[in-house]
Amino acid sequence: MAEARRNSDNETEEKGDKKRQKMSKVWEHFRLKRKENTVTCIRCNTALAYHNSTSSMLQHLHRKHPELSGGPETSKSSQSRMDKFICKAPFCGPEQAAELTKSILNMIVKDMRPLSMVEDSGFKEMVATFHPKYELPSRTFFTKQMEKKYEDVKAKMKQALQETECIALTTDIWTSIATEAYMGVTCHYIGENWRMVSHCLTTLPLEERHTAANIAQWIEEVITTFDIPVKKIKAVVHDNGANVVAAAKILQERHGWASVRCAGHTLNLVVQSSLKIHQAISRCVAAARCLVEHFKKSELASTKLKDKQKQMGAKENMLVQDVCTRWNSTYAMLSRLQEQRWPVTATLSDPAVTQRGKHYLDLKPEQWNLIEELNQVLEPFESATVFLSGQQYVTLSALPHLVCKLKQNIEEPELETAPVRSFQTHAAEQITVRWEGLTEFTESPNITLLAAALDPRFRKMKFLSADEVFKIQNTVRAMAFAASQQVKKPTASNHGAPSTAQDSPPAAKAKGATSFLDSDSNTSDEEQDEEQQLNDSVQQEVVMYFGERPLSKRENPLSWWENNAARYPHLAQLAKTLLCIPATSTPSERLFSAAGNIASKKRASLSPDHVDMLTFLHCNKELL
Repeated sequence: MAEARRNSDNETEEKGDKKRQKMSKVWEHFRLKRKENTVTCIRCNTALAYHNSTSSMLQHLHRKHPELSGGPETSKSSQSRMDKFICKAPFCGPEQAAELTKSILNMIVKDMRPLSMVEDSGFKEMVATFHPKYELPSRTFFTKQMEKKYEDVKAKMKQALQETECIALTTDIWTSIATEAYMGVTCHYIGENWRMVSHCLTTLPLEERHTAANIAQWIEEVITTFDIPVKKIKAVVHDNGANVVAAAKILQERHGWASVRCAGHTLNLVVQSSLKIHQAISRCVAAARCLVEHFKKSELASTKLKDKQKQMGAKENMLVQDVCTRWNSTYAMLSRLQEQRWPVTATLSDPAVTQRGKHYLDLKPEQWNLIEELNQVLEPFESATVFLSGQQYVTLSALPHLVCKLKQNIEEPELETAPVRSFQTHAAEQITVRWEGLTEFTESPNITLLAAALDPRFRKMKFLSADEVFKIQNTVRAMAFAASQQVKKPTASNHGAPSTAQDSPPAAKAKGATSFLDSDSNTSDEEQDEEQQLNDSVQQEVVMYFGERPLSKRENPLSWWENNAARYPHLAQLAKTLLCIPATSTPSERLFSAAGNIASKKRASLSPDHVDMLTFLHCNKELL
């Protein structure tokens, strides 16, 4: 009787819940008891609480009966049936799809990936794994989105440059792997809170000859593209190429932009010529280059070198191959050889590594001594190059002081070998010749010395004579006075004339010439008084500024100006003009590192315009 009653109850409950069983396949595995608000698993008789939801039943199937919910033991028919109801992928809405697309584009720009990557099968599979319902757009779509993002960031750049007071440019020319020429241009200025700001303006494709006139025209087109007023540009930093130097001279004559030669390039010329001054040095460098090349080409030698490094407890560093056009790579090669001298010598003495007749690869004792002394005189050049190549801090103002210290450092060590002593003498002479006038003040303003004067670390200018220091102080005063007058001129021109016409009373017009003379005399006297007050104010600032103690060499001059700009308002305005100028054209050369990764062999078919856009977006990713 009890069993008949239970069957009757179940039949009643099944009839009452017939619609619910049809709505979800999960009811094929559970039996509902409405009065008790429970469900019972048909497979294992487990009772679960029921609250008008199938969630607990689905979880039970996943945990206890995976063969019914798409587990590894599920048959194909059962898996396909349950996947439709249990493992259904979430829907990808328009907003989520747009966010995923934006993320992919940002990844392409920041990591310098090719646009064709979105067509690669592996990338498509990865995206499908992350979100099966997301439909990956085509390469053409991403190209259009990249072009749109370029225009957006370019608009932000224009707005930022409009808010600056003065800008310095660096420029350089480079040829890609596809033998296409580009000109890189970067801009530098001191932004809010006296922070150095650097931006990439363009990696401009060049189709015509690289003449001085064309280079000058291309630079002018770049500043026109970004709506930069000509008066805002204060200097152009460039290398020592004859065509680029001539182009900078053209721009200086047209617009008054200062021409600054790259200090890093000049240092490279000094060291390169000094390394060739003595045959013993040239032969030693050539032998070191041949030795490193042997280890680079021989897998056996490089493996044995690692073993010797472990046995001797030496640093497990690889040897460095130099590049002939970069002296600092030669220094890196020699310093690494000196570090690994004994592991290298032990490896070459192993008959299993070096065949009979090839022991000439090892350097002679006198050559090892020569390398050691060469590293001593090259180290200051390396430190100077690294410091001057920075773009997040002030560099040009430190150049005069650095050149004086560099000459002292290379002349002070009393070295034994005659070749290195000749290197010292020649390098000191080359520094004097190539930076002639850097440590002496002539009649024409020297922008590097003026920048040093407005750097609180070097304001005493101990590298100059007393008369030259006095001349620079007068030049700084005159420039600060002229800059302050230019700031006041627009105010006077906007408000002076209308106020005279509107405020003149009718009685003054009736008196004729007398009132005219009185008015002119009063205006002239007021202008002279204001000019004298401005001159006195600037003079007082100059006296106070140069009378203070110099700032420590380790301190940040821009932070000092941020805290003292209110005390020296006229000099602070002039300091922003000069301290933003880099000492090297390294920032524009860094563009080619990014552009080289973008215009690689895999992407050699990229159009020059798209190379420019991708480089621009990558180097200005803080504006994305």
